[in-house]
Amino acid sequence: MTVKTRTLAFTALLAAATAVLAQISIPLPSMVPISLGTMGGYLAAGLLSWQAATMSQLIYVLIGAVGVPVFAGFAGGFGTVMGPTGGYLIGYIISALTAGLILSKTSRKLYWFIIAMAAGTFFCYLFGTIWYMAVMSQTNIAAALMSCVVPFLPGDAVKILLASLLSFKLRPILRRTIA
Repeated sequence: MTVKTRTLAFTALLAAATAVLAQISIPLPSMVPISLGTMGGYLAAGLLSWQAATMSQLIYVLIGAVGVPVFAGFAGGFGTVMGPTGGYLIGYIISALTAGLILSKTSRKLYWFIIAMAAGTFFCYLFGTIWYMAVMSQTNIAAALMSCVVPFLPGDAVKILLASLLSFKLRPILRRTIA
């Protein structure tokens, strides 16, 4: 297998991992479920180049947009992407891009993995919350943050720590394989 083929295979694998992890979810009244899907994006950013990480999440969102039920709760379709929570799904792409770019420009210290994934999460939340407010005609930022961000902070902190540790340990091994 060539390096390019391996990179494509790992990109597809991380898109599939995101789809599988997204099914481990807890629905909430706010319409935004607690899901392990973001961990797929964190792992992609931690293990792949920023380009491949971004592509893996783009593939995940596009597969869901065409109707394959890969989003949390086995949801899928263009309506889901364009709906109130669609900004968070698109935020997966932004998150992987942000975290991947930070990791491409920094040392391979564990704290950089944590910082990069936290920054990616910030931009996912930012984009998703703005989208949510626009679609729901919500003008109260505090209310939007309380329903769409605050409940997810503890879980995302745990996912960031786990993904950082896994990526920190596995990245050197994968880099020898796909770089």
